[in-house]
Amino acid sequence: MNRTQIYLSPAQQTALKAMAARTGRTQSELIRDAIDRFVGQRNASGRASVIKRSAGLWKGREDLPDFAAVRREADRVFTRA
Repeated sequence: MNRTQIYLSPAQQTALKAMAARTGRTQSELIRDAIDRFVGQRNASGRASVIKRSAGLWKGREDLPDFAAVRREADRVFTRA
């Protein structure tokens, strides 16, 4: 783990201390959790953006199999097993 210094406003510091006392967790744990959530949300929105940009990518292609038929066959085979 790497040590990092951050600056907090007095209100942020007060709120963080109170939350740490209330939860029994350290301020560092709370900060790391907040960063993990922030990064996770950013990654999720990035994935959503990629998915939205790829919508219609295969539209109009004639060389692709009938995916509904492929799925029906897979369901039929795997429900027997």
